[in-house]
Amino acid sequence: MNELNAPGAGGAAGAPRTTSQTTPQTNRLVLRRPDDWHLHLRDGAMLKSVVNYTARQFARAIVMPNLVPPVTTVAAGAAYRQRIFDAVDPAYNFTPLMTCYLTDTLDPAEVERGFEGGVFAACKLYPANATTNSSAGVTDIAHVYPVLETMQRIGMPLLVHGEVTDADIDVFDREAVFIERTLSKMIADLPGLKVVFEHITTADAVAFVESAGPNVAATITAHHLEISRNAMFEGGLRPHHYCLPVAKRERHRLEVRRAATSGSPKFFLGTDSAPHEVHAKESACGCAGIFSAPVALESYAKSFEEEGALDRLEGFAAEHGPRFYGLPLNEERIAIERRALDVPERLEAGGAEIVPFHAGKSLEWRYAGVIGA
Repeated sequence: MNELNAPGAGGAAGAPRTTSQTTPQTNRLVLRRPDDWHLHLRDGAMLKSVVNYTARQFARAIVMPNLVPPVTTVAAGAAYRQRIFDAVDPAYNFTPLMTCYLTDTLDPAEVERGFEGGVFAACKLYPANATTNSSAGVTDIAHVYPVLETMQRIGMPLLVHGEVTDADIDVFDREAVFIERTLSKMIADLPGLKVVFEHITTADAVAFVESAGPNVAATITAHHLEISRNAMFEGGLRPHHYCLPVAKRERHRLEVRRAATSGSPKFFLGTDSAPHEVHAKESACGCAGIFSAPVALESYAKSFEEEGALDRLEGFAAEHGPRFYGLPLNEERIAIERRALDVPERLEAGGAEIVPFHAGKSLEWRYAGVIGA
């Protein structure tokens, strides 16, 4: 069995900890079991192939609704959640948190019914045609103000893919322009709305979140901590490093790393792990997305250690997110250990193959499993 497919249990038993702990040699970390606050699981055979990479490490995950057709009703959200439960290995204690896909014509009453009924944890705003399966997204933010006003009233978080899609805006500037044109005005108009600025990639986004009130937070991916835009062109075109929002200049990467490792409760873990079959990435019009779920915690641990911030990993991974969402912290503990993890070049998924993040490389940290509450 490939080591990345091995069951998540197997760490040595240990006493409960209230904060992340290391041995004097920093060879083992014990921390509260984390959550993933931004995840793509797809559906069908792909869902069944990828979900346990997440479930073995994370207790909960915010699941993106950009299926075909998108998840826009309570019934669709409940049905998708059941398909996820059916696909998860019973050995894992995992809860998917479902999201509703905003469209120009979405009924505010449907959103409220889904949130109050415990089906939807949040709504997702995709600007139309901003990323994978976003053609049904919002064409003008004014069209969804009735929904946003309802969400503000009931305390339902809005998750934002923060990019404009105008053809005349450089792809590397789309996040900054979205802040200027859309996000700033929306938050001024709706100051009580809880907003998660997802997968931020720029110094502009870091500054915006840090200067905003307590209702504004952001998720940060493992790959945006690791790669700048140079990674897409290293020795040739590297489609498996292409994602949206696209990786930016090195100065932006360094500022995002600073934010993630700062200890600020405004920033928390969201992998944006997005599986695509190899042929869909290596094509004339390759899909955007990086499949990081198999090595998620190992990747974050790498970046946090490089920044001298392993003691802040637990807050980022397991505390800031649930507190922002108003959910209880997980009681289980997990361990990661300093043992080499050789990442395969490819993984089987849904009858096809996927290239994982860090493919063909060796990572210094390895997930060692749940060790108890």
